[in-house]
Amino acid sequence: MNVKKPQIKIEPFKHPISVDPNYAVKTWRALEDAIREIHNQNASGLSFEELYRNAYNMVLHKHGPQLYEGLIATLKAHLTDVAGKIEGKEGSPFLKELKKRWDDHNKSTQMIRDILMYMDRTFVVQQQKTPVFALGLELWRDVVVRNRQISERLLKILMQEITKERQGEVIERGLIKSVTQMLVELGHTVYVEDFEKPFLAAAAEFYRTEAHAFITTSDCPDYLRKAEQRLHEEQERCAAYLDASTEPKITRVVEAELLKSQMAALLEMENSGLIALLRDDKYDDLSRLYSLMRRVDNGLPTVRNMLCEHIKDVGRALVIDPERTKEPVEYVQALLDMRDKYEKIITQAFSDDKTFRNALNQAFEHFVNLNVRSPEFISLFIDDKLRRGMKGLSDTDVEGVLDKVMALFRYLQEKDVFEKYYKQHLAKRLLSGRTTSDDAERNLLVKLKTECGYQFTSKLESMFTDIKTSRDTMADFRAKLVEGGRLDELGGIDLQVQVLTTGSWPTQAPSKCNLPRELEAACEAFRSFYLTTHSGRRLAFQPNMGTADLRAVFGGGRRHELNVSTYQMCILLLFNEQDALSYREIAQATEIPSPDLKRALQSLACVKGRNVLRKDPASKDVLDSDVFYFNDKFTSKLIKVKISTVAATKEGESEKAETRQKVEEDRKPQIEAAIVRIMKARQRLDHNTIITEVTRQLAARFVPNPATIKKRIESLIEREFLARDENDRKFYTYVA
Repeated sequence: MNVKKPQIKIEPFKHPISVDPNYAVKTWRALEDAIREIHNQNASGLSFEELYRNAYNMVLHKHGPQLYEGLIATLKAHLTDVAGKIEGKEGSPFLKELKKRWDDHNKSTQMIRDILMYMDRTFVVQQQKTPVFALGLELWRDVVVRNRQISERLLKILMQEITKERQGEVIERGLIKSVTQMLVELGHTVYVEDFEKPFLAAAAEFYRTEAHAFITTSDCPDYLRKAEQRLHEEQERCAAYLDASTEPKITRVVEAELLKSQMAALLEMENSGLIALLRDDKYDDLSRLYSLMRRVDNGLPTVRNMLCEHIKDVGRALVIDPERTKEPVEYVQALLDMRDKYEKIITQAFSDDKTFRNALNQAFEHFVNLNVRSPEFISLFIDDKLRRGMKGLSDTDVEGVLDKVMALFRYLQEKDVFEKYYKQHLAKRLLSGRTTSDDAERNLLVKLKTECGYQFTSKLESMFTDIKTSRDTMADFRAKLVEGGRLDELGGIDLQVQVLTTGSWPTQAPSKCNLPRELEAACEAFRSFYLTTHSGRRLAFQPNMGTADLRAVFGGGRRHELNVSTYQMCILLLFNEQDALSYREIAQATEIPSPDLKRALQSLACVKGRNVLRKDPASKDVLDSDVFYFNDKFTSKLIKVKISTVAATKEGESEKAETRQKVEEDRKPQIEAAIVRIMKARQRLDHNTIITEVTRQLAARFVPNPATIKKRIESLIEREFLARDENDRKFYTYVA
């Protein structure tokens, strides 16, 4: 049987506790008196330990509400008195009084917070009240700062002081910093609503007025300097005495009023706007313009578009100028100089901005292709440089010239036209041996290959191969003659023949020319040798592409060695038998085509210092009625005299039409190949899509005409590569 043990309970000793019914009132009065003493700066005689204990006991005995409400009433009364004293001040003394009272209030509130720390930790937390120190800030805000007279006067004085500083006067920055810092400490919303918004509105009005004044009295560079200075001043002002969050806002205000609102007027200023700065290479001003406009919405796109249109205008004037187009080399050099100018501006002033570089390229591509002869002129420029224009230049300089030319080449839409001319000019350089540098020729070929692919340069590379092969062939030919003892078959002529592959070199119709008997025999000896060693091939001599060295004896036994073209050689050898010949007699004896004959005679008779013939009547042009005489009085300081044929640097209308026709014929198979490739991959396409795809594929070489593409589609339908869709005639299908 279990017996339950009795539980022992220990209770605390009970004794009656007597509480003074006036305890709360008395204690609060003691605390209230202490708070007043703190506000009056007489806290040195107070016992903070005793005051803390009193506040502690009030909270402990459930008198927290009385303590909290009493604190509010005491603080309000004190701050109302403070507000009255601040209201009595004006100007700078007003700010000083406000600062002094704020500092005192801060110090006092911290001391009061220490006394009421227990209330802060318990009653305030439990009842979700505002902590003592924060309460002090809120009451200062509501009773002092947002006192109507104080708030209006404070804002007015701050605006006046800042305006004075903007106008160049010196102000007490430290005092203003104390006031703005006070507003921030009262809460960021207080700073924004009570100061920042009015400050930004006033700044906008100030700079709006200043912008109108600046724009009427300053040119563009001066205005930009002033705007830059104002931006710097506002940033420095924020760092000195405003909150950091104000900087981006005031910066936007200045940008809007000084830059955005005046952007069009600034950029379009006559004699000092963007166009004038570009024209006069004002790098510093352009750099400042770029850095300021990048701050503004749509600023840089506007500058970029104006730059692009300006370059187009300048370039258009250049390419359609009839005086410029008379000299192809000067024309291209002007394009290169113009590109260098704007490249330098973009690099130095526009931070090498890729979008500005794209605008430059877009503008150049636009106007370079306005002149249909640009491909020909660029090829002529390269020809001039590689013939004589790069003598004495270092490898680095040569590389620089080639890179600049390639930059122009990239702008060409008709790269196949350039290829046609370049092939002709390269052929002349290789055959005459007049290139200044084989390395430069090869280097340019590599650049073209990199830019356009192997197909673009395959025939050009074959031309270099032919020249090398020809040297080996001539060595074998001479060795064969020496071995057979038949060297006399050349008649003492040092014959050099270059054998060219027909498909690789510019196609030229075989030119008729009656060679001298001595040369004819030497040519036949080579023909016999070549066809024996290369069966199945055919040789056709092209005298219009050859050169010759002649030994000539003039009056008084003066001897010279003349370097001439094959045509000029044929003409000069006629004068071994006669001293005078008419144009018609020369034409009949040589059968040289009339345009070539006239140019050859011009160079022999009309060029001062090279006139080994005389013409009657004396004039620059050669007529059918002219008579030519051997110039026995010809003199020259040089033993070797080079007589260049008067060059047809630019094509005539007939040659231009012929070249254009050849280009158009060469394009046909390329267009057809592109159409077939596209249709083979897609099987069925509508007409417009085919046009778009073909244009895109061929854009690297040329921009095909939609009408030409349509004709090639019709041709492919006729040859049954394509067929029209039976259900929809706008569509084509691929026929396998």
